Amino acid sequence: MQNKKTNFLLYKAPTWEIKVDVLLRDENIWMSQKNIAELFGVKVPAISKHLKNIFETGELEEKVVVSILENTTKHWALEWKEQIKKVKFYNLDVIIATWYRVNSMQATKFRI
Repeated sequence: MQNKKTNFLLYKAPTWEIKVDVLLRDENIWMSQKNIAELFGVKVPAISKHLKNIFETGELEEKVVVSILENTTKHWALEWKEQIKKVKFYNLDVIIATWYRVNSMQATKFRI
């Protein structure tokens, strides 16, 4: 996914205050675990548990639906230094598979 043009979208639910950044790339939507957790109103460990089950059961093949992007950010201790952090992004197939597993009010509203 590197060296290609990247577009970002912002999803805002009409019935509740939630905004989530998503990556639009190669005709697909991609989100980080953190963004998926925010979308469904749960913590990241809950999403991690569901992702583990999705890949262990063979529902989805991880190497097909996951992309690792490098994010450059300011170093937390040294202002003048930047750091590169690798972040996994999951495509729409993963988001939907996770969506069916999450039991939260936000996930229910999103399904509706």
